[in-house]
Amino acid sequence: MSYETIVGLEIHVELSTKTKAFCSCENSFGGEPNTRVCPVCLALPGAMPVLNRNVLNYAVMAANALNCKINNKSKFDRKNYFYPDLTKGFQITQNDKPICENGYLEIEVGDQKKKIGIFRIQMEEDTGKSLHTEEGETLMDYNRCGVPLIEIVTKPDMSSGQEARAFLEKLKNTLTFLGISDCKMEEGSLRCDVNVNIKDKESGKKTAVTEVKNINSFRGVEKAIDFEVQRHKKILEENIDEIRTTRRWDDAKNETILMRVKYTVSDYRFAPEGDLPPVVISDDDIKEILSHMPELPDAKKERFKKEYNLNEYDSNILTSSKELSEFFEKIAKEFDDYNMLSNWTLTEILRRIDIENNEKFELPFEDKEFIELLNAIKSNKINNNAGKKVLREMFETGKKCNEIIEDLGLVQISDSSQIEKIVDKVLSSNPQSIEDFKNGKNRALGFLVGQVMKESHGKANPQIVNKLLNEKLNK
Repeated sequence: MSYETIVGLEIHVELSTKTKAFCSCENSFGGEPNTRVCPVCLALPGAMPVLNRNVLNYAVMAANALNCKINNKSKFDRKNYFYPDLTKGFQITQNDKPICENGYLEIEVGDQKKKIGIFRIQMEEDTGKSLHTEEGETLMDYNRCGVPLIEIVTKPDMSSGQEARAFLEKLKNTLTFLGISDCKMEEGSLRCDVNVNIKDKESGKKTAVTEVKNINSFRGVEKAIDFEVQRHKKILEENIDEIRTTRRWDDAKNETILMRVKYTVSDYRFAPEGDLPPVVISDDDIKEILSHMPELPDAKKERFKKEYNLNEYDSNILTSSKELSEFFEKIAKEFDDYNMLSNWTLTEILRRIDIENNEKFELPFEDKEFIELLNAIKSNKINNNAGKKVLREMFETGKKCNEIIEDLGLVQISDSSQIEKIVDKVLSSNPQSIEDFKNGKNRALGFLVGQVMKESHGKANPQIVNKLLNEKLNK
């Protein structure tokens, strides 16, 4: 059998507003349970919600970044279900008239580019959090109730776990550049529901859609999809009759686990939210909001290629993180060898800071110390290998660049007469290597260079060493 994988995503993104979606409670992660709540969050009788204008502004910015149509008129609805973490017995969300629709985000997997359709983006509120004790009790923390979300619903345009991961990585980068969310998956600021099924290309038969809920890592999304694809193949091959289900991803077992039968739209009994008026936004309002949008990753990447004369690969990596791109541009203002800067940033700096795993881009020394190091290498004060030693010490100790250079005695020897004495000594001690070189064995030159560097304790200027050796060997 030949199969087609069909994947769509529902992504919940917590917005970085100062206050919650419909009240003035502080919007921040953590804190003592039930200390950031009010009558609106707790759904006490008589409490009335009021829309936080910045939630609308951020939703409009996200819509523009994802190439969506922004609706001048939208409305809120009540999504009814009864969980203990939902104080009102319903969630304020948007159903039939969301803030924006019909967009796309272009991803790149390997050498292939692909547009992933965006079905809709809607504004809504988050729920509380269940805390399970060792005694088997469940306690409720309502601090998260009312935290503003946008839900981004894609079209079923992805055909693998790899494509879904690429989409999420691109989306996260876009939203963090916008500054509307920190997208910290470990804190729940970005959560993903996966909808997956497969189709038999010969018969046209499809499996029922499986929803995998609340996955909070890129790896988890990719692995959950790959697992479900194999499970769905078995369903088709063994002709198993399975209805639509909701499952969860078990990261320890690397498998999905059945939770319940999948809810349908009718189960939620959507109804208009009577306490909130329709959301009306004019074209002029939209224009004003979009005038404050920062530069997006794709635009920044193209600018890096043109302004700094960087290649596609370097530009892509440097703009894969907002903090990394800002770091590069800060240093570039003071150091204009952009290719050298890019090379050292992408190799020696990123070797020690793993931005792919959500580590904050922070150096244990001031930016000016990195500039000092680059200038020391470029001016031949120290060589590349010494520079790597200095940077390692800067990371490990936080000491200043020039202090380390002096302490370790790394100042490069560039005096030709001094280097020539060392070269002559090495040549007199290695007659066989001279003979090998004259017989066409090029490796002999590398050996001799290494001996000179060893004799000079790594301080000799490599360019001068190579020049002198070639002159003397080719006489």
